[in-house]
Amino acid sequence: MRCRDAKFWLTAQRDNDLAQPEVSTIQEHLKDCTACRTHEQNQQRLDLMLGTPSYRAFSSISTERIMRAVERQKRITQQLEDLRRQQQTRIARLGILTPRFAAFTYLSIGLISLSLLALFIFNPGLVVNVLALLGDVIDALVTLVQYLQTGLALVIHDNWLLSGMALVLVIMMGMWLRLMRHPQEA
Repeated sequence: MRCRDAKFWLTAQRDNDLAQPEVSTIQEHLKDCTACRTHEQNQQRLDLMLGTPSYRAFSSISTERIMRAVERQKRITQQLEDLRRQQQTRIARLGILTPRFAAFTYLSIGLISLSLLALFIFNPGLVVNVLALLGDVIDALVTLVQYLQTGLALVIHDNWLLSGMALVLVIMMGMWLRLMRHPQEA
């Protein structure tokens, strides 16, 4: 018997496809050939390391449990599709804020700023009259900014107060997110 045939039959024996007379022939060859014996030992060691079972393991999971898992997966898939549809409708609603709109807003703000600068340079009398009319509003804004600056200085220097303000801000954001979420069906 050639070693190649013996190795082929060893593989067949491992898969339980070998007849009894062939087993005795292989055993005789293994007694004489050290290379085939080493090959058989390597195969056995490999089987032990990989943990390949010689029998088929049957699952103990019931069909009902598998069906429930399939149904749950279908529900999850449906929910994901609903979320994807909602996202697409929200993106379609945001289609108003296109790059064209952003560019128009940017240019408008720049144009207003340049117009006010030109007005200040070429017609300072008109600017002085407008500021005189808005003097009370400007005084109120300056006073408000001073109070805000004092309050922020107090908050920044007191760690507990700063932490409390951060907590209040987080709670308010959570409440806003809770109120703005998509209504769920009962």
